[in-house]
Amino acid sequence: MAEVSRSDRSAPGRVVIVVSRFNEGVTRRLLEGAMTALADAGYDEAHVDVVWVPGAWELPMSVRRVLDTKVYRAAVALGAVIRGETPHFDYICAEAARGLGDTARATGIPVGFGVLTCDTLAHAMARAGGDAGNKGAEAAAAAIETANTLDQVDRRAATGN
Repeated sequence: MAEVSRSDRSAPGRVVIVVSRFNEGVTRRLLEGAMTALADAGYDEAHVDVVWVPGAWELPMSVRRVLDTKVYRAAVALGAVIRGETPHFDYICAEAARGLGDTARATGIPVGFGVLTCDTLAHAMARAGGDAGNKGAEAAAAAIETANTLDQVDRRAATGN
């Protein structure tokens, strides 16, 4: 039985991180975590591009446009949506998740989902390098691991193994 699983070996290529400026105090911390995770995976800053967009609503369209360039082997989407007094939160969270998932499926390029959907700023800060870890780092690591695994699948398919 052949098994394709996680590989720590990063293939050459570029990674893009698309970051929401809304709640920038949170998203900058997510970005720091993502950059650390990418460095740990062997990517130097010269192979990582950072694109800033206004908010989480703009993430799906922006990631899709960037991936359509065929320059990147993986993307990481970072944002923070904090619940307010209206249903706006629900719409933004749902559309960001749906749009980023649609983008990954349509392009065939992994998109790490680092969009926090929290009830309070304290919850968001805990997930952006606080007690709950750094979800930006987790999203970057997941995107790279997926890209590496899919590379293995492609190599197996090309060789018939």
